[in-house]
Amino acid sequence: MGLTTVMTAMPTLMSRSAIGKCLDTRSSLTTSKAHSIRQPLVTARHALSPKRIEFLRGSKLTRAREATRLGGRGQGSPPIVAELQALTADMVAVERPLGSVGFLSLKSWPPRGLAGTEGEAQGYDAREVDLLSSQELEEGGVTTRLYTGRITIGPSANARVILKAYPARALGTQAADAMSYNEFTTHAALQPPAVPEEEVSPYLPKLLGGFVSNEGLSKGEQWLVFRNDGTTSAAAYATEAAAASAEGEAVGEGEFWDRMDERRPLARRGTFIKVVLYRVFSALAFMHSRNYLHQSLGAASVFMDSTAERDARTVRVQLRDLAFAVDVSDKALRDLAEARRPSKVQELAADLWQRAASGGVREDRPADWRAFGVADDIYAGGLLMAYLAFVPFCAPGSIDGPALQKLFEGTFRLDIRAARDFCAADERWARAVDFLDADGKAGWDLLQAMMHADWRERPSAEEVLKHPFFTGE
Repeated sequence: MGLTTVMTAMPTLMSRSAIGKCLDTRSSLTTSKAHSIRQPLVTARHALSPKRIEFLRGSKLTRAREATRLGGRGQGSPPIVAELQALTADMVAVERPLGSVGFLSLKSWPPRGLAGTEGEAQGYDAREVDLLSSQELEEGGVTTRLYTGRITIGPSANARVILKAYPARALGTQAADAMSYNEFTTHAALQPPAVPEEEVSPYLPKLLGGFVSNEGLSKGEQWLVFRNDGTTSAAAYATEAAAASAEGEAVGEGEFWDRMDERRPLARRGTFIKVVLYRVFSALAFMHSRNYLHQSLGAASVFMDSTAERDARTVRVQLRDLAFAVDVSDKALRDLAEARRPSKVQELAADLWQRAASGGVREDRPADWRAFGVADDIYAGGLLMAYLAFVPFCAPGSIDGPALQKLFEGTFRLDIRAARDFCAADERWARAVDFLDADGKAGWDLLQAMMHADWRERPSAEEVLKHPFFTGE
């Protein structure tokens, strides 16, 4: 049952060429394994009441001695310099809280009570899959807070911004320092002057500056300030779309003919999701081309400025949360190999390198370290694609990200084609199966490639963008 057939008397659905135009249109703007997943999750809101915010003068968030201590790009190396606006306390107004972002690691699976044989498919039935959300999670020690705000005076007056606050060391750990420093320097390395303006990805946030709060409850917190290009996460969109699917409606404004044919809003949903995914993988391809890994790719790290599915051509998509990004340049890998003791920033990637060692990467082959890291990001991208292929199309509450991951990894041991047949037997997931079945099961084929058990066989982000799932060829 395809999603492209319509009554000839009605206006046609978006054509293949139109989908291609959506995927290729650039915006006008200039979170992953079972034993160790790092996913940013939006949680409860917090109030903010600092009386004063003091900008760290100059173009560096941290002094050279701090950079040396944290070891952001190698022991003793100078900090990255970025061209930032010279903000002051009076130039920024904090408006409303967006929520807090924490990081969870999946520590054990299968969940207790679902016994299985090691190395074999466990054969869960549909009823047991409902229990998969009971996996054990360990919460990380750092939680950041997000706010909207605006610049009040100066050349950028009234510019909308998003503020991200890292906890003060007195309230957190040195990990918060390392994460804020790493996020700052990674953004600096991915935008001008480090990257020519014409080469910058429009799908990564624009870092504007950094602050340290000086008074009140937030004293000592490190703040990053980004241009506001959207505040709705892909996770929030998926939840909204699932509710709309249950009612046979579109997200956002629908069209007159939708009430006559439920395939119409579903087809627009599919186009919208493909556009979002295409732009996410475009951002990831750019990061990889600059020798950076993302390492926390997930639905909560993708933001957009609209969830209206009619806006597929113009939706602004941003891949955020670079606190766990990893520099895999030759110098960074050489510094890591030569370091007597990993720096705080290098320690953020400890899980990645443990997985690399388990995957057969030799210590004397730094190029393989980089290749493994890229493949690790691609695997996380496969999980993100599966999430956006299922949750927006399925009955609300019938499936979620962790359950999908454990279904693919635990039950079917990454045999995605076998998983397809299992999913097709559950009517709650029928629309998701139809979406991935289109164009000769191109969606399933791409998932199989991205989640290949052998990391060496996974495609690059550039190859993902050229897959028939996106091109229709």
